[in-house]
Parts: sequence; structure tokens; C-alpha cells
Amino acid sequence: MALFRYEAFNIQGQVVSGEISADTQTAAINRLHEGGLTAYDLQETKDKAKKKSKALFSAQKVTLGDLSVFSRQLGVMINAGIPVTRAISTLSKQTSNQTMAGALEAIARDVEGGSGLGDAFERHPKIFNELYVSMLRAGELGGILETTLMRLAEQLRRDKQLSDSVNSAMNYPRIIMIFAGVVFLVMLIVMVPIFENMIVEGAEIPAISQFIFAWSSSIRKFWYFWILGTAVLIILVMAFVKSPTGHRLYENNKLHMPVFGEINLKSVIARFCRTLATLLEGGIPIVQALQSAGPTAGSDVLAAVVATAAHQIEEGRSIAAPLEQSGVFPPMVTHMIAVGEESGTLPELLDRVADFYEEDVALLSRQLAQLLEPFMLIGIGVLVGGMIIAMYIPMFSSLVNSANTGG
Repeated sequence: MALFRYEAFNIQGQVVSGEISADTQTAAINRLHEGGLTAYDLQETKDKAKKKSKALFSAQKVTLGDLSVFSRQLGVMINAGIPVTRAISTLSKQTSNQTMAGALEAIARDVEGGSGLGDAFERHPKIFNELYVSMLRAGELGGILETTLMRLAEQLRRDKQLSDSVNSAMNYPRIIMIFAGVVFLVMLIVMVPIFENMIVEGAEIPAISQFIFAWSSSIRKFWYFWILGTAVLIILVMAFVKSPTGHRLYENNKLHMPVFGEINLKSVIARFCRTLATLLEGGIPIVQALQSAGPTAGSDVLAAVVATAAHQIEEGRSIAAPLEQSGVFPPMVTHMIAVGEESGTLPELLDRVADFYEEDVALLSRQLAQLLEPFMLIGIGVLVGGMIIAMYIPMFSSLVNSANTGG
């Protein structure tokens, strides 16, 4: 028999909670109903030690799908009049993701202790990023928390779709690269020594062949150094990318990279427009909305441009003019903003811009594999083919020398 923890409404409509023993969840619901209680949350209790052990070893990752479902559920519960802390606490028991559950339990405790909602979520940056926290703060400030949560859920759903489409487009090139790497490594370790032993002593060996033979010998004799060196290189690269210098270098160039730069720029603009539309629909003043939407866009460059624009708008300038002068926003975006500013329909036009760019990003992501595929195949062909030729040249030279000696 299992033990269930419940929250339910009694006959007077009051919320009561407790624990009940039953063989199944259905049996527990029936027993509560017989006692005049209507359960709205019923969870089987688990041994705390087992739960902690599971969380310690599994360390589940919180996905965009998890965040989207949570945001939608929280928005619905808040809209139904359930207090924020009770809603978060209830959702922490319902989620199957232990990492998410632990974070939500801590957030509920922090909010009950008097912490602001945004501050409580900000204490878990590995789960709730800057975009999420900034939108929560803006929604809480504007009194449109449930609307903000529903928009967050929709945005996260679209981000997941975009991420899935990009991953799907990259699967084929990724498989080709892995396969080529395995083939190349097998050739270095297995085939190169065989070809090297077939070369007649004294035969002329080109420099490229000597390099491949030496490379193969080094990997076979000092494999542990190669593994250690590769691991150290990966760690150093990751550390540099996460450092302030590496982050700044990436932010300054990610919007201008070939192919990927266009995808990054359009996704950043779509996110900015969607967030700004949400804030303006909530009645937040334009300057404050810009200051909140800028950091949520996902680009330090765009955030700096928007911060400058907000300062200039305080001095009496229009919204579109400083954004257009920055050179970051395409003319179509600034034109739509100018039209929306003049006609008083800025939130609606921003939503249309976001829709357009999100569809464009999805299309570019689907075309990505088609663009990369021929270049990757040519590169792999040149790499593997060049290696085979480099191994065959000394053999042909040996055969020629043997034939001349025999003649």
C-alpha cells in the first residue's frame, strides 16, 4: 500500500491537505471523495533518501519543453486565483524532473519568506536564464504575470521548435563528421602501418607521406599523451569561451558570422520584438519596456543599442530613429516600428515582425544542412583521398625501383 499526499477542497470549499494510504491513485481519490473531499493535487510520497540519491546521480537537465509546460501551467493556476507560492509548490510536486522540482521548492520557500518573484527565480540561473527572469520581473511590475507566463510558454515552445529544426538540420553533417573522424583515425592506427611495411627500404618517400607515417607512429606509441592533450585543449577552449574576453569576442561577432550570423540576428530581433510587445501591451512605459526587453534579447550588442535608444527617447527622440542609426536593426524592422509608433499599433506590429522573423529563422535552419552538405563532403573527400594517395605514392615508388633493379 502506497502513501499519497493530497490537497483538496472540502464541502465548504476550503483547501485542506494531508496524507492518505491506498493501493492506487484512483483508490486514494475514491477514499477522499467518500470523506467529502475533492482532490486537485494528489502525489505519491517517496522516501526522501531515495529521492536525494536519485537526484544526486541523475542530475536531470531542464529542457525548453519542461520550462514551457511549467510556464503555461503556472500562468493558468495564477489566472484561476491560486496564490503564486501555492501554485509553484504544487507544480514542484507534479514535475517528474527532480532538478526542476528542487528549484521550484526553493523558489516557493523564498517567496513565502518575502523574496520577490524575480529574485527567487534569479537564484537558479542554470534553469531560468536572464530572459526568463527579466520577463517575470516585467510581468510582475506591470501586473500581467499570467499573460507574461503564457507568452513565455509560447516563446519557449517556439524556441524548442527552432532548436529541434536546427538540430535536425545538423544531424546529417554531424554524423558525416563523426564517421569521417572514425575512418581517419582507423586509417592512421591500422592501415598506415600496413602500407609503411610494404615500402621497400631505400625507396623515396615524399614529405607528406613521412608526416603521416610519423603521425601514425606517435598516436600508436604515445596514445595516452594524445588523449590527455585533447582533453586539456577542450577544457581550455571551454574556459576561454566562458571567460569575459571570450564571451565579449563571441558577442561582438556572432551576429556577423556567415550563415549562422543571419540566423542569430533574426532570432535575437524576433525575441526582442516579442518581449517588447508583451511589455507594451501591459501598459509599461516605452523607456522602461526597452530597458527590460533589451537584456532579454540574447545579444549584448543589441542590448547596448537598445539602452542607448532608451536614453535618447528620454530626451524626446522617436523610437525608430536611434534604432535605425545603430545599424543593427534591418530597415524593415525600424520602418514597422515607426509606422506602429505613429499609428498607435506598435505592439501589434512588433508581434507581426516577431512572427515573420521566427518563420524566417525556421526556414534558414532547414536550409542549413543543404548548404553545408556539399562543402563537408568535398572536405572529407579531399582529406581521406589525400591520405590514401600519400600512402600509395611510396608503394608505387618502391615497385618502380624494384622493376628497374630487376631489369
